[in-house]
Amino acid sequence: MRWIDELAECSEHPVELTRRYLTPEHAQAAELIMERMREAGMDTWLDAVGNVIGRFPGRRPEARRLILGSHLDTVRNAGKYDGALGVLLPIACLKALDERGERLEYPVDVIAFGDEEGLRFQATLIGSRAVAGNFDPELLTAVDGDGVRLREALREFGLDPEAVAEAEYHRDDVAGYVEVHIEQGPVLEAEDRPVGVVTSIAGATRMRVEVMGRAGHAGTVPMNLRYDALAAASEAVIAVERICSDIPGAVGTVGVLRTMPGAVNVIPGVVEFSVDVRAGSDGVRRRVLRRIGEAFAAIEERRGVLFDSVITHETRAAQCSPWLMHCLGRAIEAEGLDVRELPSGAGHDAMAMAHLTAVGMLFVRCKEGISHHPAESMTEADAEVAAQVLLRFLEEFDPGEWDSDDRAEVPPDDDPGMGDGA
Repeated sequence: MRWIDELAECSEHPVELTRRYLTPEHAQAAELIMERMREAGMDTWLDAVGNVIGRFPGRRPEARRLILGSHLDTVRNAGKYDGALGVLLPIACLKALDERGERLEYPVDVIAFGDEEGLRFQATLIGSRAVAGNFDPELLTAVDGDGVRLREALREFGLDPEAVAEAEYHRDDVAGYVEVHIEQGPVLEAEDRPVGVVTSIAGATRMRVEVMGRAGHAGTVPMNLRYDALAAASEAVIAVERICSDIPGAVGTVGVLRTMPGAVNVIPGVVEFSVDVRAGSDGVRRRVLRRIGEAFAAIEERRGVLFDSVITHETRAAQCSPWLMHCLGRAIEAEGLDVRELPSGAGHDAMAMAHLTAVGMLFVRCKEGISHHPAESMTEADAEVAAQVLLRFLEEFDPGEWDSDDRAEVPPDDDPGMGDGA
């Protein structure tokens, strides 16, 4: 917990935590993480995209390695546990082993991914996608708010953008990937549970919707002759809520709504709004989208307006490995706790790592489910439980149990992925 407080000081602003990819604050945080890794008996380096890697040797160096990790970057005005917990808690567990002079049968790599949130270049999961071999070279042309391309930013950070492929791990060398993360939701707290096992990471579809009606004078156009784009959009927003409430496992959000011309005495002629639909099953998500499309078409016909919907982002759900879920559950039970399985509605580095290997996640309770906010909080007691569970998991983990059929389904190469900040 002290380490997390220290890491939170690596920020662009003294009064709020903001740490973007490939900035001086990223470099400062990377050096701090490498120092902690070296204290834990690990060899450390920066890879080709700025991920921090610490390698804890095993008694059998030829064994497939287990990867643990999460991300170093943050959203703007962030909480200090998102990402940081999943980097520092594994290091603390390995340090405990090192101080006792113990080694695991297999090697362990801890990775602090440089970019998951996508705050700087509006492209999420850059670090984990490079490690998983799913990095799109076109991302090197992405531009930040100051006009700096990712390619240039890598060079300024002391890295070679032409060497990005060198960050990729080989599939046959990896036994699995496990990520510890605050829940970012209220379920564990509501049920008074310190930890839970993640079953899947929701896929998501985002749309930009434009409703085109007809602007008119607020005082002179009779109600029965109006083509009010905002009234139509309002029905559409309620339809999204109703449909996602009716279909189990789905959530839908309209987070942005813009009205034009936006004058108090003018009937809105055009309205733009966003739709974000997520589900742990891609089939459920597609069903929701079909229902939403049908609802929009009905509103369009009844009100005489035109809907134009464009998908701006889409990513498939990632299923966690039953084998790793079982291993994590076994460790939780050994600590005298019941196993609670639950899905993740937010994206994580595990989504990208599913392209490489089987993935598992351990959720840790956070106060009121608040995340991506300075009020993000968790207790020392829950951190201790999570550490004991992870340490037991590491001590009992056997890469030889791994079954190639249990490896997570590989997303398509053009799957853009989505971080939990997205």
